[in-house]
Amino acid sequence: MRKILVTGASGYVGGRLVGTLLNSGFEVRVLVRNASKISGYPWARHVEIIEGDAFSIDDLQRALNGIHTAFYLLHSINAAVDFDKAEERMARTFVEVARQQEVKQIVYLGGIQNDVRTSRHLTSRARTGEILASTEVPVLEIRAGIIIGSGSASFEMLRHLTHRLPLMTTPKWVSNKTHPIAIRDVLWYLDKAAKLEEPVNGIFDVGGPDILSYADMMQIFAKVAGLRKRVIIQVPLLTPRLSSLWIGLVTPVPTSLAKPLVESLISETVADETKALKKLLGTPEEGLISVEHAIELALTNTSQNAVATRWSDASLVSTPWQVTQSDPDWAGETEYHDERTRVSTMPADVVWHNIEGIGGSRGWYGADLLWWARGLLDRFVGGVGLRRGRRDQNRLRVGDSLDFWRVEDIQSGHYLRLRAEMKLPGKAWLEFFLEEHQGKLQVRQKATFQPHGLGGHMYWFAVLPFHIFVFPAMLRNIATKNFR
Repeated sequence: MRKILVTGASGYVGGRLVGTLLNSGFEVRVLVRNASKISGYPWARHVEIIEGDAFSIDDLQRALNGIHTAFYLLHSINAAVDFDKAEERMARTFVEVARQQEVKQIVYLGGIQNDVRTSRHLTSRARTGEILASTEVPVLEIRAGIIIGSGSASFEMLRHLTHRLPLMTTPKWVSNKTHPIAIRDVLWYLDKAAKLEEPVNGIFDVGGPDILSYADMMQIFAKVAGLRKRVIIQVPLLTPRLSSLWIGLVTPVPTSLAKPLVESLISETVADETKALKKLLGTPEEGLISVEHAIELALTNTSQNAVATRWSDASLVSTPWQVTQSDPDWAGETEYHDERTRVSTMPADVVWHNIEGIGGSRGWYGADLLWWARGLLDRFVGGVGLRRGRRDQNRLRVGDSLDFWRVEDIQSGHYLRLRAEMKLPGKAWLEFFLEEHQGKLQVRQKATFQPHGLGGHMYWFAVLPFHIFVFPAMLRNIATKNFR
């Protein structure tokens, strides 16, 4: 049996690919920075997990040992200011270890690149492919069009722009031709690549059956969603920078991610028929999925809380100190706490449903205007804000993004810990405990903040008065109301 390595398994495509490969009977190994982050995935117990860093030679040696086919789904766009340099270094390390471990095939998923000169992101993606192909290890580079599927960044951008703007002024790039493809078809091709009888070395393009403009896609979405036809007025003054700022304000996709998405649309991105992947791997028996059908499937999965992975599954790094370990005890690191407890007469399962259902469309159970203002402020300074919402409206798993928080730990029926991913001068957590105490059901809520420098201390005392309105209301509603 072939042993397959999937890197980026906690990401949007990787998280779905693992399940697809397991269904095909492969033995799968995943490389992740934090094993707890994928513990809630349905496939987590059926794969070998290597916890490590893709920049570490030792970790890569453990991950690539005995591997036949390695899927390279890594990028650093959200993890570094100089993401292109980081991606080059990561690719060089990966391919050198793959050569040493005698990996038979590398499969790399990139994007269609008719013209990379206008996009730093696409240039870096192309450069990554070149580096991976620089040794004797065969590399199958698959360049895909815009991926349409529930939870993808491209779909969320399309959905929110179309929903919220019945009349919009747009840059001229909305008329450029694109070649979108459904996530189901991307997974089908990746699965077929794992089954190749002989290694393949080369670059291949893949897109769906429709070639159309971004404006056409918005009109198709409006039709599928039952909305009126959108009025689109093109103006020449909206630069990629202005466009990404606007998208960051209107949609859940932060400006840092919107910018490379916009840049990838400035030039036409249509699959080259001379290097079409279907010539190598064929097409699904039922045919490739149209854009309209892909949007229908994505909307259905979203409405049914059946979104397997989301673009936000990959952690966003706001500031260096938010991802470093705490200082040792002798350093005297300060921690601020806001802890409150309330007895509930509600059934335990109802109270836990309230806790696990927090955020997203349900909100934060009180002081909604203050939460909205904090989210808006976060987006103005380049953070993710509140619009990321939730993958599932009722259930959480470790690693899920939840507005501008991320689920760091969850013990069903008892405990939930959220780590802040908004822009902060320090690190912050919000915890909920559901406990039996002297025969009574007790709900405990605890906010923790570890300040970074003088600015962190000033921040805590600046927001302290708002806690009087936010935290008591949140705890009271969790303990006393039924939000089912």
